[in-house]
Amino acid sequence: MRTVPLLFKQMNAALGVAITIAAGLTIALAVVIRRIAFKHSSLPVTAEWIAELSGDRYRPMLRLADGSDLEFLRMQPGFSGKMASKLRQQRYQIFKGYLQSLQMDFSRAVVALKVLMLHSRQDRPDLAVILLRHQLTFGWGMVSARAHLCLYRAGIGSVDVRSLVRVFEAVQTELRSALPVGVAA
Repeated sequence: MRTVPLLFKQMNAALGVAITIAAGLTIALAVVIRRIAFKHSSLPVTAEWIAELSGDRYRPMLRLADGSDLEFLRMQPGFSGKMASKLRQQRYQIFKGYLQSLQMDFSRAVVALKVLMLHSRQDRPDLAVILLRHQLTFGWGMVSARAHLCLYRAGIGSVDVRSLVRVFEAVQTELRSALPVGVAA
C-alpha cells in the first residue's frame, strides 16, 4: 500500500522536472527568435536603399546549399569525400554571410516600415498585425535555416530558404507601398 503514494511522489517529481525543462527550452527558443526577428539595425534607410532593396540578391541562396551540385560532383572521376567536406565548408561560409545580410536587410526594412507607420496620418492596425506575423515567421525561419545549415556543414541534408526570401519580399512590398507618393520610384 505504501508503494502507491511513493509512486505518485516519484511521478510528480518527474513531471515537475519535465515541465521545468520544457519551460526552459520554450523560454530559450523565444529569446533566440526575439533576437533574430526583432533585431534593430542601423538607420537611416534612404529612398535609394529602398529602391535597390530586392529579394533577387538572395536568389543564389536557393541553390547554394541544395545539394544538387554536390551530387553531380560525386559522380565525377577523382572526386573524394575530402573534396565534398571542403566544398560544404566553403558553401557554409558563403551561405552564412547571405543569411546575415538577409537578416540585416529584413531588420532595416521592418524598422523603416515601423517608422513610416508611426509618422503616417492613417492608422494601419492591419499592417501592424501583418508585420508582427512576418517578424515571427522570419524569426522562426532563421532559427530553422541556421539549424539546417549546421546539419549541412556536417554533411546532412540541405537548406531551403524560399520561405525566408518570400517573407522578406512581402515586407519589402509593404515598405514600398507605405512610402509617400513620389518618394521612391
